[in-house]
Amino acid sequence: MSPSSDDPHEILRRFAPGTLLREATELILRQGSGALILIGSGPKVDEVCSGGFFLDRTPFSAPRTAELAKMDGGIVIDDEARLITRANVQFIPDPTIETGETGTRFRTAERLALHTGKDVIAVSEEGRRMAMVYRNSNRYELLSPTALLAGANNSLTSLERLRRRLQEAEERLTRAEVDDVATGRDVLLVLIRAALVMRMYAEVERTLVELGGEAKLIRIQATDLVEGVDELAALVYGDYQRRRRTSHRSVFDRMAEVPTEELHDLHRVAAVLGFEEVEGAVRPRGLRALARVPRLPDTVRQALIGHFRDFQKLLHAAVAELDQVEGVGPARARQLRSYLDRVLQLGTPWELPD
Repeated sequence: MSPSSDDPHEILRRFAPGTLLREATELILRQGSGALILIGSGPKVDEVCSGGFFLDRTPFSAPRTAELAKMDGGIVIDDEARLITRANVQFIPDPTIETGETGTRFRTAERLALHTGKDVIAVSEEGRRMAMVYRNSNRYELLSPTALLAGANNSLTSLERLRRRLQEAEERLTRAEVDDVATGRDVLLVLIRAALVMRMYAEVERTLVELGGEAKLIRIQATDLVEGVDELAALVYGDYQRRRRTSHRSVFDRMAEVPTEELHDLHRVAAVLGFEEVEGAVRPRGLRALARVPRLPDTVRQALIGHFRDFQKLLHAAVAELDQVEGVGPARARQLRSYLDRVLQLGTPWELPD
C-alpha cells in the first residue's frame, strides 16, 4: 500500500510487526549494518538517486533487503513495497531542506522524505539500534514488540484506573441528582473524566496499531473498558446543556479545544461546553435516567422529557401523571413508577426486570 496521508495510524500500520517492511527493518537491526531505504518511484525519486545499480523486477523480501543493506549505499523499493528497484544508491536530497536530526543517515532520511514525499526508513548501525520512519515532516520510531507490549500494558492499567474514577463520578452525580443537590462541578467532573478515558484509549489504540496482530487480547480489554463512555457523556451533556445548539458537534469534539493538561480547569471546560454554572445548583432533564428504562421507545422518552422538563418532577410524578403523557399508557406508567421508586430507594438508576 502506497502512502496516502499523514494519518499516524495508517503510517504505523504499514510498518507494524508482521509486515515485510518491519521484518526487513528488524533483520537489518539485528545484523547491525544500518540502512537507508526509500520507498517509492517517480521523477522526484530519480532526482535524489545517484550511482548504484538497477534491479530488474526483483521481489522485495526481508532477507534480500538485509543482504543489500550490507553495501554502503541506499536501497529503493517501489511504492507498493513489492519490488526492490535499486541498490547501493547514493541519495542526494536538496541540502537546503532544514532538518532537526543529528546523524548523517537520519538527516539524509528526513530530507529525502521532505524532498520526495515518500516514506523513508533509516536504520542505525550497530550501537544505537534505532529505526525511524519519515513521512513528509513526520517521524516515527519503530520500537520493538517487547517495548510496545510493555507500553500497551501500562496504558491499559491507566485506562482501567480512569474508567473506575469515571464510574465513581457518575455514581456521585446520580446520588446528587436524586437528592436534588447536584452542582455544575458534579456534572463537569463526569464529562472531564469521560474525556480522559477516551484520550487514554486513543493512546492505547495507537500502540495497538503499532503492534499489528500482536495484541488482540489488549485490544479486547481496551474496547471493553470504553464501552458506553460515548453514550454516557452524550446523555450527561444533553441533560444539562440549556443553550440552543448551533452545531452537531459532540461533547468530545467541543472538549478537544482544551488540552489534556488543562482539563482540570473546570471554568474553562464549562465555558467551552456552554455551561453557566460550576458551583451553583443544577437540575437534569432526566435523559440519562430514562435511558436505563428497558424497551422504552425514543418517542415516549422524548415525550416524558418534554412534558416534565425537570428530573425532580419526573422522579416524583404519580402514576396518573405519567399516564397523561402521550404513548405511556396505564401499564407503562406503573412500570415507570416502579422504576422511579427504585431510583429513589437506591440512589441510582436501576433497570426494570424483563
